[in-house]
Amino acid sequence: MDATTKPLRIPPEMATYAEKHGIFDLIQTLVRNLVIDKPADPIQYLIEMLKRESTEVPKVMLLGPPASGKRTIAKKLCEHIGAIHITASDILKDTSVLTRAALEFTEKNQEIPRDLWIKLIQQRLSKVDCVRRGWVLEAIPKSREEALCLQEAGIAPEHVVMLQAPKSVLIERSLGKRIDPVTGDVYHVTFMCPESAEVAQRLEKPQDLISEDVIFLQMQAYQREAHALQRTYQNCLKIVDADQAHVDAFAQVLTYVLSRQRSAAPHTPRIILFGPPGSGKSLQATLIAKKYELVNICCGELLKAVAADESSMGELIKPFLESGRQVPDNVVLQILVERLSRLDCTSQGWVLHGFPRDVEQAEALQESKFSPSRVVFLEMTDGVAIERLTLGAIDPVTGERYHSLHQQLQCNPRHSEAEVQKRLQEYWSHVDALQAFYPQAVRVRADQDPHTVFECLESRLVGRLPKVLPDRA
Repeated sequence: MDATTKPLRIPPEMATYAEKHGIFDLIQTLVRNLVIDKPADPIQYLIEMLKRESTEVPKVMLLGPPASGKRTIAKKLCEHIGAIHITASDILKDTSVLTRAALEFTEKNQEIPRDLWIKLIQQRLSKVDCVRRGWVLEAIPKSREEALCLQEAGIAPEHVVMLQAPKSVLIERSLGKRIDPVTGDVYHVTFMCPESAEVAQRLEKPQDLISEDVIFLQMQAYQREAHALQRTYQNCLKIVDADQAHVDAFAQVLTYVLSRQRSAAPHTPRIILFGPPGSGKSLQATLIAKKYELVNICCGELLKAVAADESSMGELIKPFLESGRQVPDNVVLQILVERLSRLDCTSQGWVLHGFPRDVEQAEALQESKFSPSRVVFLEMTDGVAIERLTLGAIDPVTGERYHSLHQQLQCNPRHSEAEVQKRLQEYWSHVDALQAFYPQAVRVRADQDPHTVFECLESRLVGRLPKVLPDRA
């Protein structure tokens, strides 16, 4: 087909399937690994990759000055995301020829040559556990040169976290550090005490506890390399303030690691807006559609438009609309599927509101292969919704809505307090089930200025959905 004379029609279910299963990202990952690893047998290499449970595994570097909490956060992070925690001492525990060669240098208090050190890291990260579950490198790399060597060796992180805190805080933490001899966990006499009294009693000072002067020199050495490391990893770097409760610092790190970088894969937005009456679904849908050139579909307006034409479907639903009865779900779905199947929706994307109203309708929409890529619930209390609708009025000349009394304005009968209460009760009777049906939906407060709501809503739409944590049960 000549796409210059007639647009190439791609069935919408193809794009939906590709996005659902991450086909574009999968191909990108396979090609990237082929180029980096350069296997002798590319076909067999790809087959082995596809046999894994997941080709998208965590690849994280956690950097920071001494006593910034790297060990504590790295351990908790690995517990949550299922990755392998790698430290410099772990790398030297192997019994390989490379490890024995490296230990000869450490026994003489000599620095391990960079080329040998990079090979050791490569050797550890190529093992089955790291390949299948991903890794978190703690305090690796230590310099820009080491980072560049890792990149040349094909070791590229997806997320780099750099902890930072004032020197005075770091020195105090370092001097107050305590170790649990049983688990090896790190605590502090002031900043992070163990919850268990039994653990608190057995804490010991680290055997390698160093003086304040030495700590200061180590921090200076780190600071000399920190800025260069930031520039090296600027495209995937997140700086986290470590001068706060460790649970808060960890929450920021976890949120970032679960985030995804912007994908180059083609994407057709498919958005559903939920919200109680008066939450501003129509306005927000209009703003989204205008900015991103999407098709704005209000289910109620769509039914009215169909009823206004002289088609057989229009004649079928007209009696329902005139009498105020609800149009049967199967008829609504048939009309909606026909609209979503048109070329403008499949090529530009769409934002839908007014449907589905319950889980049964949501299931029917999903079975029709029109699952949304984003779902948003606009949240508002009943009191605010009632105030907005009962005090709102319409200019009969222009059709504009206002929130004030004027002699030219007239009230909509559907916005009487009794009618609004009825609609609110109907909405709240289904919202919990709908939120359970769309577990990755985002929630936005709608009782704010409309443009503030739009900015918040937009920020949730443009970024990729976070990774789902693996089941650790």
